[in-house]
Amino acid sequence: MCVIGRRERPLVPVSSFYKSHFLVVLFILFLDVLSLYCYVTLWLPTASTEKVRTRTIRNSKNPVWNEAFCYKIDRRIKNVLELKVCDEDTVTRDDELCTILFDIDKLTVGRTVRVKFQLNPQIICCCCLSKNSKLNSGDLDVRLGFGLCMEEQDFLRKRKKYVAAALKKILHLEEDLKEHEVPVVAITTTGGGTRSLTAMYGSLLGLQKLNLLDCISYIGGLSGTTWTMANLYEDANWSQKYLDDAIKEARKQVTKSKICCFSLDCLKYYYNDLMERAKAGHNTSFIDLWGLVIESMLHDKKDEHRLSDQRQAVDNGQNPLPIYVAINLKSSYSAQAFREWLEFTPYEVSLLKYGASIPAEHFGSEFFMGRMVKRLPETRICYMQGMWSSIFSIDVMYVWNLATDSEDFWSRWTRDRVKDIEEEPFLSMNPYEVDTCLFAPSSTLSSALRDVLTGRPTIAQYPNFIRGFQMHSKYLESEGFSTWKDTVIDSFPNKLMETADDELSLVDTGFFINTSYPPLLRSKREVDVLLHLNYSGGSQTLPLDQIAKYISGQGIPFPKIEISEEDRENLKECYVFEDADSPRAPTVLFFPLVNDTFKKYKAPGVERSPEEMAEGKVDVSTILSPFTTREVCFSEENFDKLVKLTDYNVLNNEKLIIQALRLAVARRKQRNY
Repeated sequence: MCVIGRRERPLVPVSSFYKSHFLVVLFILFLDVLSLYCYVTLWLPTASTEKVRTRTIRNSKNPVWNEAFCYKIDRRIKNVLELKVCDEDTVTRDDELCTILFDIDKLTVGRTVRVKFQLNPQIICCCCLSKNSKLNSGDLDVRLGFGLCMEEQDFLRKRKKYVAAALKKILHLEEDLKEHEVPVVAITTTGGGTRSLTAMYGSLLGLQKLNLLDCISYIGGLSGTTWTMANLYEDANWSQKYLDDAIKEARKQVTKSKICCFSLDCLKYYYNDLMERAKAGHNTSFIDLWGLVIESMLHDKKDEHRLSDQRQAVDNGQNPLPIYVAINLKSSYSAQAFREWLEFTPYEVSLLKYGASIPAEHFGSEFFMGRMVKRLPETRICYMQGMWSSIFSIDVMYVWNLATDSEDFWSRWTRDRVKDIEEEPFLSMNPYEVDTCLFAPSSTLSSALRDVLTGRPTIAQYPNFIRGFQMHSKYLESEGFSTWKDTVIDSFPNKLMETADDELSLVDTGFFINTSYPPLLRSKREVDVLLHLNYSGGSQTLPLDQIAKYISGQGIPFPKIEISEEDRENLKECYVFEDADSPRAPTVLFFPLVNDTFKKYKAPGVERSPEEMAEGKVDVSTILSPFTTREVCFSEENFDKLVKLTDYNVLNNEKLIIQALRLAVARRKQRNY
């Protein structure tokens, strides 16, 4: 067993108790109720999976109990006792009148405490006794901690040599940069299906032409840009080669007819491969079928590559480290109410909020209490691409939120009502304690409505590698957890652990915010410059506005985003945002997908001739655009136009990029290491 006593680690694997205590709950008197058949259930999931209950008091509006319940608990983990008042019904399902959540940390060992919950008059008497036992320790298969894994740290040391050499040449530096003076530059992208796949090739080509590709340490992707990244990282030295060959192959795949993906031979292949996957022990769903369709759209044969295979492309620091992003959702909750960020690198798969990571090759295997209990074959990359771009996991609440930019109307009528009933500090008060709360469950109609609104036709499910963990008693004080504490149940550890026992339900990050920013903003990555390559449909500024608002709420250093209304109507090719007062905030260069000066210029400073003006007509914004997200096949002409447009938009803003890099180097030199 591993003892996690430090506050920066919010998870605790518990297989035995280092210092255990006995909690005795004694019911003496309960409330004045209208029910004639009242009983109470108790659940302390950190001590037992069993829910216990009092006897039913019949024919009494003032039920009285005199029953005791005993739990053996570990004070290092977050213990929240759930008390549920129920009305027994012999014909229909018992009614749940209310639920009380009580943090055991409020109790003092060896002291009997009488606690009053002001619903109607009710008293619960608790007594705690201490008892010690031995601790067994051992290594875990799940890495706990918010720092970077050793492999990524080694990658950064090697990558900085490439970055330092490139910056010395680009910035015309007289001396070599010291390791701590080398800035970390990252690319963040947005999704957009085949449009984002194609446009990303053009942006990377532009960076390569400017000799800036070697300055990049990270590339973050989601949805369609993961298709580009997965293809590129099949080549261990892709960024050290001219991208022309990779773009030609992408052009071939994007422009081919997609009818072949649904031929009889392909359908037979899909069926057999899914059967083999299920036989190996993996969950299968329609999302896996979508992954196989993506494979057929982008390849001419079976793609045997896996995420961990991409290590050969980064082990020597020769390419930027790819980071793929997804979010974990919870049944009966919209993505706005509950989501958890996951990142996927060739080295690890990590749940950002919990600081829990596993080796990439073990994703899909089963874990319990930090140990791998069933190893399954590593998932092929096409299935991961299906999950990273799972457009079929849409729910009604997402559509409503997209149309109105708010789901308050629906949540007001469907959510459980939560009330803080801690009227006075009658017990010890500490920052890490959870307030005593009263839950009033929603009506049957509201619950049914919520299920309809948040129901998803299909979703990619994988074993949760934090299953069996418990929350540390002071998890709310963890800086790492607090950074990503952003859902409606984060202050309710029982619900968090209930989620951890469920399968991971993974979807395209676009269901929350169409961006791959979060992993790049981890404090340990120390990113100095972010190139935001935007390929979304509709409003080009929406993903940036949404992530800026989200990050501000999380307290993560980030520059203020200010774009005038005039500019929003007619966007330029690049905007620079920086915060001079916050040296830890990255400089953001925002590249919206727009056709501005490209209409008149075929290259920076080179005007088009009258015969070439037609090549500058690239519609990326209207409803008649040939690059809408629903389009999976482009003509050769349109493919070339989109690549040239995004290539040009980068080339035409070389000065802004170099200016940002120069500032990043200066800031690095001013820091105290």
